[in-house]
Amino acid sequence: MATTNSSSPDPLLLFRQSIAAGGQPTPTTSPDSDEEVPLSKATHLIFLHPTRVSIPIDTQTRFLSAEGKQVGLRSIYFTWINRDITIPAYNSAAEKLNNELEGNKEAVHSCSFVERLNLVTWLEGAGDETEFIKPIGGGPGGKGGQGLIKKGGEGGEFGGGRSGRGGKGTLDPRLAQIYEGERRMGDRNSVLRGIKPTDFSHIRKLAAQFMTRKPGHHSSSAPGGAPSSSNPITNNPSLPINPKQVRRPDPIILLSPSASSILRMSNAKQFLEGGRYSPPENIVPPPTMLNVSRLIKEMDPNRPIRFILVETPEQFKPEYWNRVVAVFTTGQAWQFKSYKWPNPTELFKHVQGVYLGWRGEQPPESVRGFGHKVLCCSVEKWRDPTQPGAEQSRWRDREVVEGIWKAIEGNMRAKGWKRDAAPKEI
Repeated sequence: MATTNSSSPDPLLLFRQSIAAGGQPTPTTSPDSDEEVPLSKATHLIFLHPTRVSIPIDTQTRFLSAEGKQVGLRSIYFTWINRDITIPAYNSAAEKLNNELEGNKEAVHSCSFVERLNLVTWLEGAGDETEFIKPIGGGPGGKGGQGLIKKGGEGGEFGGGRSGRGGKGTLDPRLAQIYEGERRMGDRNSVLRGIKPTDFSHIRKLAAQFMTRKPGHHSSSAPGGAPSSSNPITNNPSLPINPKQVRRPDPIILLSPSASSILRMSNAKQFLEGGRYSPPENIVPPPTMLNVSRLIKEMDPNRPIRFILVETPEQFKPEYWNRVVAVFTTGQAWQFKSYKWPNPTELFKHVQGVYLGWRGEQPPESVRGFGHKVLCCSVEKWRDPTQPGAEQSRWRDREVVEGIWKAIEGNMRAKGWKRDAAPKEI
């Protein structure tokens, strides 16, 4: 089993750079070969961005599983190339690959739903913070190499005001590791607190009985008769001494898995993010989740909020339901059987409902019976773009999308979504 050392480039950082440059590594049978081979027979991965680098495929990476075990480079590559398949198909592919591997090779780690989501998001550059990636040089979790990659796939260039081999504005991966290992100077508070901040809030509860003002006791006065300032801890016992910053989870939107739905995983991103409707495509297998971004100025005027789109809650943990902000429905009751609230009337008391149909057609009777918490909207029927005037009817799509987002944002504000916090219960 190979491990990374101080003289070798970081495999995860190289992987992310290759994706940002519009490519991905190639599995080969030797460090000098460029011929791609099946993953079960590969011994090395060849990276071409920013320079050609060969790394043994059984090298352990900084990605840690939920059990705290290091995940090998073969498992990282396997998860990336199978990022769009369903979870049952992914598990079957992992089992098949493990059967093909020889006995002296490490088995592929089958990532869970959360591990897979975090890994793919980090490799794509859509997120810089994840609890599953061990930092380089002791920085915050998951930020190893953060800020070194220019998003958007611009040739794998680096920023940060440093330059090295490879030309102006670029940084050698080895130098990137060295810079990440630099000792960062802290201020007085960070030095005194040590490596891990200590929470002394329990001391406040013990001291409260001694600091309570007794009858007939007068507070000391400052010179000139002005009363001294009161203790802020006594005045506000709920004030935390050392609040911990918690990253806000991404809100979730559930789409209808019905074949009659005109909004599916294949066309939802273009519609909700681009403001243009196109018919769903028959993709086999369809993606299990998507990410769409939306700038909500009332919550965070500087950064778009990322929404996760899924069709089924089969992989949900109980706390995931507090992150659901909208449910798209066609009115079919079987859609809600596996939901936390299988009764549609009860469901739409907690979550914003959306029905999307064709303009000129009435919503189904079942949808109208769900109540006012289900937004009914419609788009123009799809016409072949080659037909005269087909494109002229699509200008209303953006208006419909903005109406949907307005309803979702209003429900989020009512439930307590903020720039850095999500509701504990909806």
